[in-house]
Amino acid sequence: MNDMQRTVKLEVSAAEWAQRVDLAACYRLVAHFGWGDLIFTHISARVPGPEHHLLINPYGLMFDEITASSLVKVDLDGNQVSPSPYDINPAGFTIHSAVHAAREDANCVLHVHSINGVAVSAQAGGVLPLSQHSIFVLASLGYHDYEGVALEDDEKPRSFATSGTAST
Repeated sequence: MNDMQRTVKLEVSAAEWAQRVDLAACYRLVAHFGWGDLIFTHISARVPGPEHHLLINPYGLMFDEITASSLVKVDLDGNQVSPSPYDINPAGFTIHSAVHAAREDANCVLHVHSINGVAVSAQAGGVLPLSQHSIFVLASLGYHDYEGVALEDDEKPRSFATSGTAST
């Protein structure tokens, strides 16, 4: 364990450290399976406790470089609540904070650009009811029109005002 890891581990609760270790492992698995998109996708996890803090990847690190101690802890306004030498991706924060604010039960949020996901999202019809597997997804699937890189807070409510039908 290096000095940074030792320092972070001593400064956080055991529950937060466990969440950090699990989230770092999730980043490594996403990298292993090729679901990342350089530095432009994100995974976040809620920090256990009443403070509504979340952990998110440091901007500029590849998923296979992320460690438990390099994760950045922020509040729902994007303010860092623990010292970190890293910044966060504003677009990633906008998307993830919207989900975490809207869904108290969302402990982990993955936003990836997998090859299959990109292929389906590029179709005008989106996910089609062609198999029982797609039927399971369609029951709870919503769509949000792409508005460009998600940097504006006013997009947050629109990302949850889904129609249930694919947009063109």
